[in-house]
Amino acid sequence: MIDSPEVDGVTFTGSFDVGMKIHRDFGSGRYVRPTILELGGKNPVIVSRHADIETAATGIVRSAFGLQGQKCSAASRVYAEAPIYDALVARVVEMTEKLKIGDPTDRSVTLGPVVNKSSYKDYQTFAAELHSAGKVLTGGKILTGGEYDKGYFCAPTVAELPFTHPLWKQEMFVPITTVGKVHSLDEAMKLANDVDYGLTSGFYGSDEETNWFFDKIEAGVNYSNRSQGATTGAWPGFQPFGGWKGSGSTGKNAGGLHYLQLYMHEQIYTRVRKA
Repeated sequence: MIDSPEVDGVTFTGSFDVGMKIHRDFGSGRYVRPTILELGGKNPVIVSRHADIETAATGIVRSAFGLQGQKCSAASRVYAEAPIYDALVARVVEMTEKLKIGDPTDRSVTLGPVVNKSSYKDYQTFAAELHSAGKVLTGGKILTGGEYDKGYFCAPTVAELPFTHPLWKQEMFVPITTVGKVHSLDEAMKLANDVDYGLTSGFYGSDEETNWFFDKIEAGVNYSNRSQGATTGAWPGFQPFGGWKGSGSTGKNAGGLHYLQLYMHEQIYTRVRKA
């Protein structure tokens, strides 16, 4: 499709690698055409020492493990200030272990299977890395036996890793989130922005801290103190959705004021009327 001269523009939602190939290949045509990409995310959550721990834990678990973590807006990394770190992580682990896993057509079930065998293998590879290089606090294993043999079931996983480990920056797209202790919000922000992605983000803390967070974070869609989901929740038709850096090609969010204009051509007229 992108090789066809009949195609005037492309919109793509998917992985960073595929999106970058489309961007390069489509850009090699006879002239520039609109290329609108919504790619992956490595979405951070920053939790201040002034945060409500219950609200933060609820939002993190819902964003990290809803849809088995297979969404570009999943909360995949958490940075919490030292004074509340232990209490927050303990609550996140407790809530994660209460999630029901099974047939997703059952309304009481929170997690179904991951989408395919490739994701199943990815999960096992990442889990092995977590066991080797970090500390798995809960999960880190596949689920077998009974109804679990009917699909690719993976336990929702919370793990600690050194901040130097590559998995802090790699989108996994499975039910895994990493947690880390920081000693200031500035440290947390530096780590949060130190990735190639910038899709969504979340924050828990005071109103004054929230203003600081929104000013500093490098992401397209951002939330604060939200129990419904730390980094997830864009509602089509009401909240524009898109990303910065490697998460999007334009910096303009789908459903926003400027999105349609990306496909339009501006044309200026200057006419001198005859007397």
